[in-house]
Amino acid sequence: MRPFLVLLLLAALSGCATPEPSRLREVRAFANEAPKLAGFADLSQRFRDTYQREQPYLNAASVRTEVQLDDRRREAYPDFVALHQSVMLYMRVLGALADGGTYDAGDQIKGLASGIKAWPDTGLTDRHVNAYAGLTRALARVFTGHAQDQAVQTLLREGYTPLQESLDAMAVLLRTFDQHHDNEQAIVLGMLDVEIPFANTPRDRLLAAIAKAHRQEKVREYHLLGLRHTLALQHVEAIRKQHEALVLQPALHTPAPRPVVLSNAAIQGATP
Repeated sequence: MRPFLVLLLLAALSGCATPEPSRLREVRAFANEAPKLAGFADLSQRFRDTYQREQPYLNAASVRTEVQLDDRRREAYPDFVALHQSVMLYMRVLGALADGGTYDAGDQIKGLASGIKAWPDTGLTDRHVNAYAGLTRALARVFTGHAQDQAVQTLLREGYTPLQESLDAMAVLLRTFDQHHDNEQAIVLGMLDVEIPFANTPRDRLLAAIAKAHRQEKVREYHLLGLRHTLALQHVEAIRKQHEALVLQPALHTPAPRPVVLSNAAIQGATP
């Protein structure tokens, strides 16, 4: 009789221990990819500061045009930052929910609520603006008190299309940044290629040597920056595909979901 009771007790205990759905682990793994989007922020800032780097190499005829472009870049830059922050917040909230909590976006949403606008010369269109607004609304509707799996499923469902479009916007902008990088390279190296031969005289030997060394440094700089643009674009595309696979796979049912309240402070430390 005693062995039978022991077996019965073990069976009851095993029935109470509900294994965590693999879907939640996959959501956390997806959220942990967020730091890979940091390259977009860095390259956005570099795009903003293009004129500052180009100025010493510009001729007088080009300065007025480049100043106007500089004004446009600086005006658009805050919207690029907001776009990046909205995607990062979505991934952070998802990671926190999958880690066992619920989340009220609260004050963090307020900073995104003003919206962004289209910048056609960069490739940022009304479609991307609408996606940003949709992602912000999805984050604002994350209800405190929902069970863990339910909250994750809701945010994945409502945020799917806006996030995909927002990642598309980031990819479009990265291609624009890369094109401007190529233009900057052509301006800088073109000026050096024109001027260095005029300094290649015995009297200007030191100047010519310094200019040639400077050109080599710029070639290396632009090569590395080209690789950074490529890598940043690859990261955006990989996260887009991971998100797509995560949302389109069949939802897994959690037999005994556990609602947990998570503070904003906990969110900040849950997922980068």
